[in-house]
Amino acid sequence: MVALKKPVVDFHIHPANYEIYSPSAIKWICQQQGMDEDELLDNYSKPQAMVEYLKQNGVDYAVIMAELSPAITGSCSNENVAKFCEGREFLFPFASINPYLHNRPGDELEYWVKERGFKGVKLYPTYQFFYPNDSMLYPFYAKAEELGIPVMLHTGSSVFKGARIKYGDPTFLDDVAVDFPKLNIIMAHSGRGFWYDRAFFLARLHENVYMELAGLPPSRLLTYFPELERNADKIIFGSDWPGLTSIAENIEAIRRLPISEEAKDKILGKNAARVLKII
Repeated sequence: MVALKKPVVDFHIHPANYEIYSPSAIKWICQQQGMDEDELLDNYSKPQAMVEYLKQNGVDYAVIMAELSPAITGSCSNENVAKFCEGREFLFPFASINPYLHNRPGDELEYWVKERGFKGVKLYPTYQFFYPNDSMLYPFYAKAEELGIPVMLHTGSSVFKGARIKYGDPTFLDDVAVDFPKLNIIMAHSGRGFWYDRAFFLARLHENVYMELAGLPPSRLLTYFPELERNADKIIFGSDWPGLTSIAENIEAIRRLPISEEAKDKILGKNAARVLKII
């Protein structure tokens, strides 16, 4: 019997073709990729080129994220992401909702999910300047819970100028997890820098809270999370491309970790597939 290939899901991809980049963001991205802005866009702004890159790096499914953070990184609209993912069932569009740009964020979210087929949403507290447990967001969380989609939030530090790290403390998500127990909450970057222990504990404590590994060197994961394997059911792989050179190298580094093959399979794809409802 031929063994079925276990899927790899990259839960954290940014398109290259933002409508607007902040100077600090595009400078940092180009340094990471080793190319200038024109070269970056020539290589990756077309969806098929990005799809081929993902396949070459061993990625079977990918979450493609919009971003509306004009004060810090720039803007990649929901419409842009919708067009990028259109007709490609292995790409999962995630909306960006900025509570300071949308008067009725719950209604905005409902449109992108029900009318445009988006599979989730990402919030950027450290770039959009709000605490994740602010009561103004509760109608939005209620709508996301009703729609049955995951909400990803940036947690931890950032390299981009102007980011406010205080908003990235995962502890604020404890309120959200308690008040919306059927809402899947994904902590992007797992509290990077300051709060690895808090992110790990929250994912262990709450059935609906997940850690996500974007921006964390895989070779350091067991330093940041010594009991990583105990939480294998609640950890999701993400690369944060284009913030790194090779997705394939990150995947292989996770495969080399001294944890069980079952745990690796969960982290690299099985957990994400469950959250995205593709298994």
